[in-house]
Amino acid sequence: MAFENDVVVVGGGGHVGLPLAIALASRGKRTTVYDVSQHAVDRIQRAQMPFVEPGADEILKDVVASGMLTASIDPAVVASAENVIVVIGTPVDEHLNPDPNAIPRALATCAPFFRDGQLLALRSTIYPGVTALVRDMVEGLGVDMDVAFCPERIAEHKAMTELFELPQIVSGYTPESIARAGTLFGSLTDQIVELTPEEAELAKLFTNTWRYIKFAAVNQFYMMANSKGVDFERVRAGLTQDYPRAQDMPGPGFAAGPCLFKDTMQLAAFSDNTFQLGHSAMLVNEGLPLYIASQLDEAHDLSDKTVGILGMAFKAGSDDIRSSLSYKLQRVLRFKAKDVLATDPYVPVGIDSSLLPLDEVIERSDILIVATPHGEYRDIVTEKPVADVWNLLGNGVLI
Repeated sequence: MAFENDVVVVGGGGHVGLPLAIALASRGKRTTVYDVSQHAVDRIQRAQMPFVEPGADEILKDVVASGMLTASIDPAVVASAENVIVVIGTPVDEHLNPDPNAIPRALATCAPFFRDGQLLALRSTIYPGVTALVRDMVEGLGVDMDVAFCPERIAEHKAMTELFELPQIVSGYTPESIARAGTLFGSLTDQIVELTPEEAELAKLFTNTWRYIKFAAVNQFYMMANSKGVDFERVRAGLTQDYPRAQDMPGPGFAAGPCLFKDTMQLAAFSDNTFQLGHSAMLVNEGLPLYIASQLDEAHDLSDKTVGILGMAFKAGSDDIRSSLSYKLQRVLRFKAKDVLATDPYVPVGIDSSLLPLDEVIERSDILIVATPHGEYRDIVTEKPVADVWNLLGNGVLI
């Protein structure tokens, strides 16, 4: 059966889908992006990245100019491709419960355009068992499609290297679906890891949860030391120096973003809420903004102070504010301080109109907090107190 395109990426205008679409197009796969965001599609058609992803801009221009990458808001493009990659993940609601049926519901828009002979590959993090739900949905449609789960493993801002360097996990319910998924993602890397769908679903959740727990352990260590007047960064530097068994200990900081917290809560739900370690990690990581604000209030009495927050994105060098703990810090401080100002060199004012220039925030603030360790803040010189849990300025992390 002939297909006009090799790949369509459903939800392909975002941080997971677009780098993947660009990478596949650069490897000779005729690729189209389907996304409901007209803004994202328009920018892709103009060969402009809708967000910051180092290394993607020039490749995007090349693949759009060559016709290897196109974009559309019309779900009918799903019928044009042999491989349908879905980058819609399982959401967690306000009660921290995952919705396993969210992906099958989201696919309802595309389902009328599924065709016999296609491979449907789920890509984003999903609740265990969702691949089976999608397989059953496809069977119920009477469409002869192979179904696979091939989890993304990239870190934001490293996509254009990690897509080609990291092993790709593929899974499916038949040897044919596994082989097809392996061939598709083998265009990016020679290292293919084959698992069952259930194994692959847990592998993705375990990976993100492991990182979240490590960050929680360090953040708890930081709070322990800081509460006793000890600079945790000096402790960490000492214990990691030329000591191999401690080299994987990260520094403290906000463990935020759209994946780590959400995926830990998915795993907690999967274990019937018996995952005490995951819940404890959540309490520590989500509690760090309040701890920092309370320590500053105790040391400085914030009631008559203006506090400046440096960085509102969830990670350094990013314009992505999804699940950023900087905003939680901002909300807490508004109850404690006279005024709260914020700045970020990457987040557009169109996304957060309250953001001010860095110089103005420094000038007007009595106290500063490095909330996101953007490199632009490394050279700040000020006599004002700075809470720097990341030790970006090199003066320690003691508050």
